[in-house]
Amino acid sequence: MDALTGALMQQLAGGGLAQLGQILGTDDTKAASALSSAVPLIVSALATEASEPRRAKSLYHALEKEHDGSVLADLQSYLTTDPDKAEGAGILKHALGGARPAVETGLAAKTGLDAKQIATVLEIAAPLVMGLVGQKRQSEGLDATGLAALLGSQVQTTAKEDPDILGILNSALDSDKDGSAIDEVMGFVGKLFDKK
Repeated sequence: MDALTGALMQQLAGGGLAQLGQILGTDDTKAASALSSAVPLIVSALATEASEPRRAKSLYHALEKEHDGSVLADLQSYLTTDPDKAEGAGILKHALGGARPAVETGLAAKTGLDAKQIATVLEIAAPLVMGLVGQKRQSEGLDATGLAALLGSQVQTTAKEDPDILGILNSALDSDKDGSAIDEVMGFVGKLFDKK
């Protein structure tokens, strides 16, 4: 499990997963499974954004201005007061664009939940992921390149531990069918680490 997913799962362990299960109409085990698939997928989508200079700048500014990690301060309240799905939907629109339905179908097949439940998980998880990444950006003083390296390193972990997630994202993002959406991110990350 990549560090960002692990951090979020740990924070939700004290009752948050049961709350998520209630929102989804399922048990906390299935909720945990869905979330632990959704988070690395969102992180990988953000890594794809961060690997393109123009989109990386936009992502960096969004983190700087709107996502300082305060959403993580009271997760129980966030989950109880009907999470801001509008914000989650907006983040997913930037990160996944038109690929979102394909991602939901792929994650539904992987987790055993239906596409509507997966849509809810993604919308709940997206602001939390941005909060986690924003917190890291702040605490580690990351610039846009450092942010790309952070996200890319999480993708590398996911590639080793759960390549199916990257397969779902790659299929959904690969609109030109050249099979390179995630490969480009991995190549970009490799170059960043070679420079160090």
